[in-house]
Amino acid sequence: MALIVVMIAIAVFSALAAALAFSMKVETKLAMNADHEQALLWLGRSGVEYARWILAQEAAIPNQPYDALNQIWAGGPGALGETNSVLAGISLDNYEIRNQKTGELVGTVSLKIIDLERFANINTASDAVLRQTLTLMNVDADNLSVVADSIQDWRSPPAAPRVAGAESDYYQNLTPPYHAKNAPIDDLSELLLIKGVTPEMYFGTSSSNSPAPQRPHLGFGPTPGQTPDYPFGLKDVFTAVSSGKININTADANVLQLIPGVDANIAAAIIQQRAGPDGTDGTEDDTPIQNAVGALQTAGLNPANAGQAANLLTTRSSAYEVHVTARIGDAKREFTAILFRTAGTDIQVAGFYWK
Repeated sequence: MALIVVMIAIAVFSALAAALAFSMKVETKLAMNADHEQALLWLGRSGVEYARWILAQEAAIPNQPYDALNQIWAGGPGALGETNSVLAGISLDNYEIRNQKTGELVGTVSLKIIDLERFANINTASDAVLRQTLTLMNVDADNLSVVADSIQDWRSPPAAPRVAGAESDYYQNLTPPYHAKNAPIDDLSELLLIKGVTPEMYFGTSSSNSPAPQRPHLGFGPTPGQTPDYPFGLKDVFTAVSSGKININTADANVLQLIPGVDANIAAAIIQQRAGPDGTDGTEDDTPIQNAVGALQTAGLNPANAGQAANLLTTRSSAYEVHVTARIGDAKREFTAILFRTAGTDIQVAGFYWK
C-alpha cells in the first residue's frame, strides 16, 4: 500500500511539474511577444517606407510610363528598364531590416503591393456600371435593381430613396437599427450593410476567382430554390479608394467588362495584348499597353466608342494597398497601408493600420 501511495504521489507531482513547465514556457513566450510588439510596429512602418521607395523608383525609370503586372512592385520579374536600375535584384519577400549603427539583424518584412486602379471605384461607378457588374455576376433580375439603387442611395446625400433603393427609414427597422451613411464609402465592407447585398454577393461563391472572362449572363439569376452562384464577388471588382479610372494593364477580365462596349471577347483580347506570347500576365514576355485607345481598337472595339471608353482607362496607377508581414523570430504581425502617388515620384501614406 505504501509503495502504491508513493507511486501515485510521484505521478501527481510529475504532472504538476510538467504543467508548471508548460505554463512557464507560455509565459516566457508571451513576455517575448510583448517585448517584440513595439519593434514589430516599427518594422511594419519600415516595410511601408520600403514600398514607397520601390514605387518612387519605378516612376523614375525612363520610357516606362505605366504600371504593369510584370514589374517588380507587382511581384513580377521586372521590365527591361528595371534590370538597369537600383531595383535590379531586390526582393519583396523576407527583406532584412538591420540596425543602422550595429548592423545587427532586427527582423524581416515581406510586401504585397496591389494597385487599386485594377478595380472600379464604387464611389464613382455609374448606375450602368453597377448594373453591368451585377449582370455579369448573374444576380437575380429582381435583386439587381434593389442593389444598384441602394448602393447609390447609401453613398449620396440624404434624399428620397430611388425606386428600389433605401434610406435611413428602411435601415432603422432592422435589428440592430442603423442609419444610411449618405456619404462616400470609406471601406468596401460597408456594402454588407446595404439593402439587398448578401455575403454571397460580396465575397462570391466560386471556389476560385479566375481572371479569365466570365460567360455573360442576362441577369435572370437562379431558378426558384436554387442556391445563387456568383462567379466573383463585389470585393473582386470594386475598391473604395482610387483615382476612379481603371488601369488597362492590371485589371482582370471582369473589371475590363465594366468599360462601355467591352465584352468578354474584347477583354480577353486586351489581356492577350498585354500578356505577350505566353498569354500569362506578370511574366518576362509581357508587353504592357501604353496607348489605351489603340489597344481597344486592336481588341475589336468600335473606333467610334474607343475614344470615349479610353477616358475611363489609365496606364499609370495612383493608389496602392500595401500588405506588410513583419517578423522577429517566431513573432509576426500583419500591417496594411494605403499609398497615393500625388505626382511623379512623390508617394504619400494615406492610411496605416493593423488587426
